[in-house]
Amino acid sequence: MNTLRSLPKVDKCLTHPLLEGCNATLVMKIARTKIEEVRQTLLSHEMESFDEEALMREIKKAYDALFQASLKPLINATGVILHTNMGRSLISKTLLDRASEVICNYSNLEYNLEMGSRGERYEHVSTHLKELLNVEDVLVVNNNASAVFLILNTFAKNQEVVVSRGELVEIGGSFRIPEVMKQSGALLCEVGATNKTKINDYEGAINENTAMLMKVHQSNFSIEGFSEDVPYEKLKEVASQNNLLDYYDLGSGYVPKLPYNLGNREHSLEEILACSPSLISFSGDKLFGSVQAGIIAGRADLIAKLKKNQLLRMLRVDKITLSLLEESIKAYLKEEWEQIPTLWLLFRSVEELTKRAARVKEKIGAGACEIVPSETYMGGGTLPNRRFPTVTLHIKGKATLLEKKFRESHVIGRIENDQFLLDFRTILPSVEEKLVHIIETIVGKK
Repeated sequence: MNTLRSLPKVDKCLTHPLLEGCNATLVMKIARTKIEEVRQTLLSHEMESFDEEALMREIKKAYDALFQASLKPLINATGVILHTNMGRSLISKTLLDRASEVICNYSNLEYNLEMGSRGERYEHVSTHLKELLNVEDVLVVNNNASAVFLILNTFAKNQEVVVSRGELVEIGGSFRIPEVMKQSGALLCEVGATNKTKINDYEGAINENTAMLMKVHQSNFSIEGFSEDVPYEKLKEVASQNNLLDYYDLGSGYVPKLPYNLGNREHSLEEILACSPSLISFSGDKLFGSVQAGIIAGRADLIAKLKKNQLLRMLRVDKITLSLLEESIKAYLKEEWEQIPTLWLLFRSVEELTKRAARVKEKIGAGACEIVPSETYMGGGTLPNRRFPTVTLHIKGKATLLEKKFRESHVIGRIENDQFLLDFRTILPSVEEKLVHIIETIVGKK
């Protein structure tokens, strides 16, 4: 019987076969904690003895837990393609492989091969991105919030920026346009009403301290009914007439025409850029379907001023982001749509999704599931309140219990009308067999 006197010394743990080859510093730290826990349990008489081998196994278990990845792959069966909580846009394995040649080696990130001297990191995506967007120049920062901040700080510090009250948005993580303006040094000038803003509201707000007219996309909400906003082309016209900058924070920009009539309330990048805006910005990991980045496009002289702002060094992107973004842009130029998973998932037809759901249903059995047509959203602060069709598999049983069991197996579905659903809009074909196995494990084959 092992008692207090027989508790092992910490250094003894280092020589135990179970812990051989482990990091000694970590083992000692864990061993002290575990041994002290046993000591206190013995002192309180919650147990009269302990098992030394069991103690060593506990130390080894805690040690192994330290090296388990916190980030884990999930099967997104929610139907929300740009699920912010699950990382938004996916990166195709093909593009990752293409970029890995640069990522895993030394590169000319800031080295000019022609001149043999220091180069600029932003040049590597600018050529392809300027070609794709047909703009004078571009700049990439680490996300669109950074893009907004940098633009306001560069061109409107201690000056007024005119924004509609209906566009003073808050998106996830309490990111609020008024707060970003305050932090950037710009002065907010609100115009119009929450539901209605007219062009004369902007015109009436312009004074000697006005620097910019700004439009902000209502990323995650929409105003319905008695409402009105000013089209960007009219805003730009007024800005030009008054020698002011115009800036459109698109939040999310997209290139090809969207399916399911999703683009009838949204303007594509091509349509917005046709207005020759001074500056626009949008996220790289939303409808653009690439990595997290803030993409700024517009006039070359303005981009040059942004590059001179000392804040840019704090907001710049690394070689991994630049490499992956460049491969995404090249895929766009080649029209390799299958390499942009966000768009690939969005463009799947209901017929195709139904066939895939039927294939899984056949393997599981009609007694365990049924196909249910449904609707979903894009997510990620894009296409607010815009539903489009999808196909789900209703797993029969108590919805809340099933949701928990599937979540424990790293499958995230959704509950709708008291039914637990697996939505094929976001289930990748490559994980179908794995999903079938998980369903069989949880509910069996019927």
